[in-house]
Amino acid sequence: MYRYGPSIAAFALPIIIVVVIIALFSLFPLGLWFSALMSGVHINIFNLVGMKFRRVSPRRIVPPMIKARKAGINVTMNELETLYMAGGNVDRVVDALIAAQSAQIELGFDQSKAIDLAGRNVLEAVKMSVNPKVIETPVIAAIAKDGIELRAKARVTVRANISRLVGGAGEETIIARVGEGIVTTVGSSESHKDVLENPDLISRTVLNKGLDAGTAFEILSIDIADVDVGRNVGAQLQMDQAEADRRIAQAKAEERRAMAVAHEQEMKASVQEMRAKVVEAEAEVPKAMAAALREGKLGVMDYYNMQNIKSDTRMREAIAGEGAPAAQEKEKK
Repeated sequence: MYRYGPSIAAFALPIIIVVVIIALFSLFPLGLWFSALMSGVHINIFNLVGMKFRRVSPRRIVPPMIKARKAGINVTMNELETLYMAGGNVDRVVDALIAAQSAQIELGFDQSKAIDLAGRNVLEAVKMSVNPKVIETPVIAAIAKDGIELRAKARVTVRANISRLVGGAGEETIIARVGEGIVTTVGSSESHKDVLENPDLISRTVLNKGLDAGTAFEILSIDIADVDVGRNVGAQLQMDQAEADRRIAQAKAEERRAMAVAHEQEMKASVQEMRAKVVEAEAEVPKAMAAALREGKLGVMDYYNMQNIKSDTRMREAIAGEGAPAAQEKEKK
């Protein structure tokens, strides 16, 4: 029993020492603390331990702190920790401060933090302040007063305005305003040739409008990259108008024709109605003559004389060649 005791203790002691060392290194980030100490940044080791309990990664705080102190930027550990807990990018904010200091751009930590928490890339904004960015607009179509369409493409050189990054409009607003300026300039030109001869007319007009107001950028220049002639919109509109007028006139003519046909049908119906009344009246003639004969108002000789007159009239019509078909039709009736 006592023979194996010293050997077990000798075997367990190194394991215990290793476990204790691992626990110390996991709880106390001695490597980061030593790196900060060698860099001249004095950080309390217990502050690093407190970060772990506050669910803050010391590796996200200590290296940016070292960079800031080396660059001469006065930021505290609490400020960086607050930025990290708010969801900001600590490393990017510190890099932006260093870049702004190198470029002699006035940028404080609070302003940089606000820009980062607003969702903008503060480091890219600082770089854009030093090296302006070129924004290329899509092809914008505009129509001059003579009806000719022009298609223009512009290149806008902008520089980030640090003071307006929070709350300022983005690139989409710049592109929209430049497009509006191009449409206004071309639309106010008497002829498309004026714009083709002087493309800088668009640049001057657009720049004078102050399109960067309320945006996060400052427009340095607007260059017209390309201007092409498009459709003859005026002629096309005239053709469309003429086609529309033709269809309207055709519709009105069709309406008049339909009204004429309806009127003709109405007249035919009236004639047929009148004919029916005439036939009905003629059917009453024999009855009236019979009544006159019975009552003695009409003599037999008078009747024969009337028949002779009718026969003479039909003969004359037959000789003249007119009214024979009508007379035959009347006889049949």
